[in-house]
Amino acid sequence: MTRRIVCVAFALLIFRSIVNAAGYPAPVEGDFTIKNYEFESAETLPLLRLHYRTLGTPVRDEKGIVRNAVLILHGTGGAGTQFLTDAFAGVLFGPGQLLDATKYFIILPDNVGHGQSTKPSDGLHARFPHYGYRDMVVLQHRLLTEGLGVNHLRLVMGTSMGGMHTWMWGEMYPDFMDALMPLASLPVQIAGRNRMTRRMVIDSIRNDPEWKMGEYKTQPRGLTSAIYTLIFMTSAPLYWQKQAPTLQEADQMFDDLVKLRLSRTDANDMLYQFDASRDYDPSPQLEAIKAPLVAINSADDQVNPPELGILEQQIQRVKRGRFVLIPISDRTRGHGTHSLPEVWKEYLEGLLKESGKRGE
Repeated sequence: MTRRIVCVAFALLIFRSIVNAAGYPAPVEGDFTIKNYEFESAETLPLLRLHYRTLGTPVRDEKGIVRNAVLILHGTGGAGTQFLTDAFAGVLFGPGQLLDATKYFIILPDNVGHGQSTKPSDGLHARFPHYGYRDMVVLQHRLLTEGLGVNHLRLVMGTSMGGMHTWMWGEMYPDFMDALMPLASLPVQIAGRNRMTRRMVIDSIRNDPEWKMGEYKTQPRGLTSAIYTLIFMTSAPLYWQKQAPTLQEADQMFDDLVKLRLSRTDANDMLYQFDASRDYDPSPQLEAIKAPLVAINSADDQVNPPELGILEQQIQRVKRGRFVLIPISDRTRGHGTHSLPEVWKEYLEGLLKESGKRGE
């Protein structure tokens, strides 16, 4: 088990304009490696690499406890880089903002199977261990404690899959954090249409003869079908109607979306990413969550539609939990509202105040 910090000059050049504009410290990138990691499935990887980015510096109290660390977790198919945008970092990480990176130590990991961390497309393809959400959270914890020396978190927050991981953090490590903010998620087993959607993605790839048991030379056509499903489920009808009000504009927008996603998606990686949710079900242990928690969903989220009424019921079991449903407006973007803190930052501010003095 080793820790290796790698400063990536090219990455810093990419982020330089953002950093200069927003005023927050440049991200530092690194890799944390684990030898012979055994997954919940009993499969083992000889060497597992977790890539991450950090902003700011950890601050310890007189007892050596880190008091300013913030863990932000990405969604299915994403990576820590998704938070380094004007719409997210530019709203939260700048001087005087809620997660001012000159005061907080912000950690943006790439989960196993994602981004620059170890994943099927690195070479093992369908022989890659079948990781689940529990593996992912355990690995996040090991990255913090063994790789970065972080023994406490001021805040855990995440979007979509990262939101689901946030619920799990509250149960698996209830004394590790001061506050929790899951975004665009539900604290129950994935079932109903959500599970069927994931099956559409998985089966579109796995049942395609061109997949060749993961040993394809070019991306199988089933990947396009999987992307069609994902685009539909994460769409925002009101916003998209305004963006594409004519047939020609809708066709162009659709073609551009498909092309973009195909350019950055691998079929094996996607299959594993969507299959990983099979072990997710925090509902039996919701009473174990100790930290203040604010769960935020948006009313136009087709992945977690409000008519299910699930969060209204389950949040009552969280001792210090609260649920916020953001109504549909010109500012919401369906499931993607989770990455627009301008829409929900007031609730983050309230959570930070409730859970302790900012910057401690």
